[in-house]
Amino acid sequence: MEASVSAGLFPMLLFIVAFLVFINSLCSAQSTIHLGNETDRMALLAFKKKIINDPHGVLSSWNSSFHFCMWSGVTCSRRHPHRVKTLNLTAQSFRGSLSPQIGNLSFLRAIYLSDNKLEGHIPQEIGKLFRLQNLSLLNNSLVGEIPNTLTQCLQLRILRFRSNNLVGKIPMAIGSLSKLYLLSLSENRLQGHIPPSLGNLSSLVVLDLMENSLDGSIPEELGQLVKLQFLAIDGNKCLGKIPYTLYNLSLLRVLGVGDNRLYGSLPPELGLFLPKLEELYVSENKFTGPIPVSLGNASRLFILSLGDNNFSGSMPMSIGWLKDLRKLWAFSNQLVSEKDEEFTFITSLTNCTVLEVLDLDQNKFSGILPKSIANLSTQLSYMLLGRNQISGAIPPEIENLASLISFSMEDNLLGGTIPIHLTKLNKLQILALDGNKLSGKIPNPVGNLTQLYILQISRNNLHGSIPRSLGKCQHLQLLYLSDNKLSGTIPTEFSDIPSLLELHIDKNNLTGFLPSDIGKLQNLFLLDISNNDLFGAIPGTLGTCVHLEYLYMKGNLFHGSIPPSLGVVRGLRELDLSCNNLIGHVSGDLALLPFLEYLNLSFNNLEGEVPKQGIFQNASAVSILGNNKLCGGISELQLPQCPKKDFKKKPLSQKVIILVVVAAALFSFLLLCVLVLRSKKPREKLLSTLSMGEKFLRVTYAELFRATTGFSSANLIGVGSYGSVYRGIIDRMEMIVAIKVLKLQQQRASKSFIAESRALRSIQHRNIVKIFTVCSSIDFSGNDFKALVLEYMPNGSLDSWLHPSANELHSLKILNLIQRLNLAIDIACALDYLHNHCQPPLVHCDLKPSNILLDDDMVAHVSDFGLATIVSECINYSQCQTNSLAPMGSIGYIAPEYGAGANPSTYGDVYSYGILLLEMVTGKRPSDDMFKDDLGLHQFAKMALPESVMDIVDHRLLSEEIEIIRHNRNNNRVMMHECLVSLVKIGVSCSAESPKARKEMKDVIAELQKVRDFYLAATVVRNV
Repeated sequence: MEASVSAGLFPMLLFIVAFLVFINSLCSAQSTIHLGNETDRMALLAFKKKIINDPHGVLSSWNSSFHFCMWSGVTCSRRHPHRVKTLNLTAQSFRGSLSPQIGNLSFLRAIYLSDNKLEGHIPQEIGKLFRLQNLSLLNNSLVGEIPNTLTQCLQLRILRFRSNNLVGKIPMAIGSLSKLYLLSLSENRLQGHIPPSLGNLSSLVVLDLMENSLDGSIPEELGQLVKLQFLAIDGNKCLGKIPYTLYNLSLLRVLGVGDNRLYGSLPPELGLFLPKLEELYVSENKFTGPIPVSLGNASRLFILSLGDNNFSGSMPMSIGWLKDLRKLWAFSNQLVSEKDEEFTFITSLTNCTVLEVLDLDQNKFSGILPKSIANLSTQLSYMLLGRNQISGAIPPEIENLASLISFSMEDNLLGGTIPIHLTKLNKLQILALDGNKLSGKIPNPVGNLTQLYILQISRNNLHGSIPRSLGKCQHLQLLYLSDNKLSGTIPTEFSDIPSLLELHIDKNNLTGFLPSDIGKLQNLFLLDISNNDLFGAIPGTLGTCVHLEYLYMKGNLFHGSIPPSLGVVRGLRELDLSCNNLIGHVSGDLALLPFLEYLNLSFNNLEGEVPKQGIFQNASAVSILGNNKLCGGISELQLPQCPKKDFKKKPLSQKVIILVVVAAALFSFLLLCVLVLRSKKPREKLLSTLSMGEKFLRVTYAELFRATTGFSSANLIGVGSYGSVYRGIIDRMEMIVAIKVLKLQQQRASKSFIAESRALRSIQHRNIVKIFTVCSSIDFSGNDFKALVLEYMPNGSLDSWLHPSANELHSLKILNLIQRLNLAIDIACALDYLHNHCQPPLVHCDLKPSNILLDDDMVAHVSDFGLATIVSECINYSQCQTNSLAPMGSIGYIAPEYGAGANPSTYGDVYSYGILLLEMVTGKRPSDDMFKDDLGLHQFAKMALPESVMDIVDHRLLSEEIEIIRHNRNNNRVMMHECLVSLVKIGVSCSAESPKARKEMKDVIAELQKVRDFYLAATVVRNV
């Protein structure tokens, strides 16, 4: 009985024990879930805290009202409830940094944070995410090195860091991530060698290392990546030959090694080794030898980029087998035709029915263009055959290529006439036929090419008149007709082309007048009408060509005097009026042109005294030979002295005396009337404490009140530390002005008013805002009132263009590179004037973008002289006497020596200018959140020199180059890179820590002008 009871109790005891174990494990699991729940929530809140700008309000749902698994962008695991599995916040325009606590999301498998504005370092704590499979951070502004701890994430399959600012070397240990199949590190600033350990990534399908500063040879170990389909190492500094092992990668679809320092030849079997190849980029290296015939076997090939090497031999006819070929670049090589009689390679391409780009520019191709050109792809948009030895006539069958946008055959041996069939290509934007042997007339229907913006037919044997129909080409920017035998007059229709930037019609047989309507070409940058038979007076309307910088009129029959209006063209840099029949004096207005660098007035009939100011101070920049009646000038010009004038007074006639007496009496009577009338009006209290001089109009508070409609907010255009600025119209002045009303309750406001008034009244410069008058009075309530009446600038401040508000982000307020260069020169000229040519010399002390105003023509004017300091003419600037206002300036732009108590100096302005210039290039304020600790805008820019400058440039600045780069015209990319490197170097030099190491403004102007000349010449003339 007892045994049976014991036997019955035993199963019951086992059940109870098992039940207790289950309850205990359940409680433990709940505790673990709760702990994980809290850890993940806190980690997400820490992530949110580091995001300082969430423009779309995505993180507004991240609050206690919802469980974090319901927060936007957060996905939790099904197997592990309440644990975050995915964080997907792509393209949310977040600004901020990554929280180290992201490493606490231990169940995280994927992080998608691409296409934001994240800054700072990638946290080392990401290495704790041992389940992580996908890490996508591309298109941000992350800095620092790639964390070594990433190699602990052994489950990683996708790693994308493209388009950031990462530095340092690629960690060798990345080769241990055996499951990785996509590695994208392109468009950063990585240095050092490509690690051979990458050859251990046996699962790798995509390896993208483009646009860094990697050097050394391409590792042979990459040939072990048998699954690799995409390999891009373009835009680095790799040396040596392409490892033969790479040709074993039979699955390769994209191979990019362009823009490196590679040499050697391509293997003859290339197309057989890589049969699945779709894109091949080897441009901009030093490859030699023939182009492999076997490329025709790579039947999937649709992009073939071979340009800018030293390939020789003929183009393989087998290229024509590539039915999917869309883009073929083989420019700048040593390639020749198979036969001298006909350029037969063109015929082979008729099978490429989807060809869009054919660029064989600058080779040694010869023979005539075959009629089979008519059978080329109807999608062909770019046909560039310039700088070869192609002869014969342009076949009329060219009219079949209806999609042509650019047809370039300059510097060949073409003969015959310009076929009228070309005028049927109504999509044509660029037509370049200069430097050939073309004869006949320019077809009159050329005006049908209404989309043209570049027409180059210089250096041929064309005759006849210039077609008036060109006036229909309303988009035309560059017109080159030089060095032909054209006759007749200059068509007046040219003045109807508003977009025209350059007009070259020199070295022809043109006659007649220069049309007075030429002044309508307000965007004209260069006009060359030299060496023709033009006559008549030089039209004064040239003065309205406000953007004109280069004017060449030599070797004509112009007579009359030099029009004074040329002195109004303030941007003029080169002026050549030599070998004409001009008479009269050398206008002193030419001496006032601030940018004039070259002036040739030789062999005319000018007379009188030569000025000694401006360009006339530089004998090497002025030529006045063959004007025998000129005198005076500086001694280096070797002119005779001018005869002294006879100042003997002649006795006044009786009639003159009577007229003077009557005029004096009449003036006295009128003055008396005015005084009587003024005495009858209520006297307004105008207590001016400044001696502005008689040339300044006096205004009252009432006038300013009416001008601004009672200082209404509708007329408010700006608010500063010491005052508000209103737009208004003063009746007596009949013009729009800016009225700066001082906040007299602010400390230093009155002193700022006095300082700015005194400074501006003695300044006259095109790049400094003009003061019309001041008002120091009382308002209608009896309170003190002070205001400045200034020149109105309709385009606002430079700050508003560099940093548009949220409402302006999608507007057209974008400054391209040439505009920024012009503005930088304008500002530099203003500072040079203040420091070296103003009496007394001034230091601005508060140079920043908000104090740079832009007029109708986008000319910069320095404003806000409230902190301006007068510097005495002592040699040692540290001992100069200044006014009582301390040069506080603005944070980020203040020279470091001011913080140590140094007195204001021109060196301080140069420092502020350097920071401002770097801001114009990078688009980043010196107060940007990314600048902390020892990293400032100066150091940020300096570290990027020279190779990584494109990485720090304002992305909006590059918009004008996107199309050029997309078409792989790498010489233009290099050109822009060189210009930007020069600008950054100038900005870094000006903002050097040591004052003595900074440049002088006159040197800055000279360097900036060289950069602008280089950019304009390269962009306008060579970019096609």
